[in-house]
Amino acid sequence: MSAASPVPNMPSTTPQEAGRTAGRTDLGRRLAARREALGLSRDELGRRCGADGRYIAYLEEHAASPAIGTLLRMADALGVTVDYLTGAGAERVAGRASARRDSALVPLDETECRRLLNTHGVGRIAIFTPEGPAVLPVNYLTAGPDIAFCTSAEAVTATAAGTEVAFEIDNIDDVTATGWSVLAVGELDAVTDPHELHLLDTTARSRPWAGGPRNHWMKLTPARITGRRVVHDS
Repeated sequence: MSAASPVPNMPSTTPQEAGRTAGRTDLGRRLAARREALGLSRDELGRRCGADGRYIAYLEEHAASPAIGTLLRMADALGVTVDYLTGAGAERVAGRASARRDSALVPLDETECRRLLNTHGVGRIAIFTPEGPAVLPVNYLTAGPDIAFCTSAEAVTATAAGTEVAFEIDNIDDVTATGWSVLAVGELDAVTDPHELHLLDTTARSRPWAGGPRNHWMKLTPARITGRRVVHDS
């Protein structure tokens, strides 16, 4: 069944069913959870990957085996891998698949880089500390042109205010031996404007996973954003 194909005899769903993050399969649960984490409706996700919103609903709520092309389009629209959607890579270290002979590395323009930044919620920030360079994972969000994250006032990331830093996200798909990465470089600053702080607090979909009193917002204003993607000729 193709992504754009109608689902025959598909039962209608109630508003309660449409809003819940639960599917009858691991694929359905992961698909719904990721879609809702990005704030996308089923119709919006369908438009992104060339499918009908009713088909997305069917995949979330019923056992189904979509074609690999459908899975690839959905994974790309959600900024995740096919392994993530299917749960196949939950206990496996990513990046060990064999490279294909027809692989090529292509650059991504800034528009595509920013689109990919909007699909993720965890990235790595590279800073200089008195002990040397450090790369740290952070929960982040995009706020206009900026990349923002919440930390504690005593954290090493907070002490890096006023310095140039790098921020990176990536995606690796062992099913297709493909992947992409996005790198943003710019100055890191503490957010002090009350209106901006309120906006960040209300926009954030979750608190930092590390827990603790992390209420100190930082933002990176990129001076340049670059990205690369591994593709196949065939």
